[in-house]
Amino acid sequence: MRYLDLPTAKKWSAIGLGTWQFGSREWGYGADYAQGPDSEASRIVARALELGVTVFDTAEAYGFGRSERILGEALDRADADPQTTVVATKIFPVLPVDQVVVQRGTSSAARLRRKIDLYQVHQPNPVIGDGTTMAGMRTLQAAGVVDEVGVSNYGLDRWQGAETALGTQVISNQVEYSLVARRPDADLLPYARTAGRGILAYSPLAQGLLSGKYDADHRPENVVRSLRPAFLPESLRRITPLIETLRAVADAHDATPSQIALAWTIHHPVVVAIPGASSVAQLESNCAAAEITLADDEYTALTAAAESFRPVSGIAALAGIARAQIGSR
Repeated sequence: MRYLDLPTAKKWSAIGLGTWQFGSREWGYGADYAQGPDSEASRIVARALELGVTVFDTAEAYGFGRSERILGEALDRADADPQTTVVATKIFPVLPVDQVVVQRGTSSAARLRRKIDLYQVHQPNPVIGDGTTMAGMRTLQAAGVVDEVGVSNYGLDRWQGAETALGTQVISNQVEYSLVARRPDADLLPYARTAGRGILAYSPLAQGLLSGKYDADHRPENVVRSLRPAFLPESLRRITPLIETLRAVADAHDATPSQIALAWTIHHPVVVAIPGASSVAQLESNCAAAEITLADDEYTALTAAAESFRPVSGIAALAGIARAQIGSR
């Protein structure tokens, strides 16, 4: 496992574990996936710790707190070392004023059964500024409930503004980042590199789009994926050149397309990729990506292939989703 060089008390692994699926049934993993001490979710957490994963990401919005509770229980069963484990969660900012932030952070810590190592604002609130939100964060830090503060889905200006409001580092910004979602390349990544901040990359495999397992004749069945324009048949035809490039690079490294897509994401030394995992085997595959170093020409070829991909969008995408939904009934 590789680790980031950040000004934090604990080391952040380049590959973390996203746990949205622990508490949410829409992923279609089955009723037993996260239930009980012998569940697949518990085995995934225990194996992640063995493989050197330190970053575990959840949110109060995932299953209305179920994901936090399941993760906390799994970490306890695995005897996770509190000196190394980085537990990250997020407040959903419906009314993120100071006292609400304090109450919700305390509730999340109780469900997780531990101090929150990274407490993030899940989305920027369009009406309520970060001044009162960060006041609540400061209270949680002073009380020892929260260590580091982060944000999620913030633009650069608002990220920097949140840091000014907090009066100390807002250590990270969790954003969608992958070969097919490269907006952070423009300003968030350069800022993180120069300021000593981190990027937590969610959907680093574009919810499986970059795995190579889907094509126009084999589309995903679960709701989360099937409603995305990128998984429409025409989009899956358009992404073929990128998938072929991923496979070519994967062959050179005796790896899989998914591992190469993850290696591309964590090519930047300030990025933690937080893919989910449906099984221990998938987790192990994800972690192995941390051992892959892409050559400069491989990174350039992947980026060029990604830049050529344009999924179906606009009215055509809406029509395609409607047709797909009708066809699935």
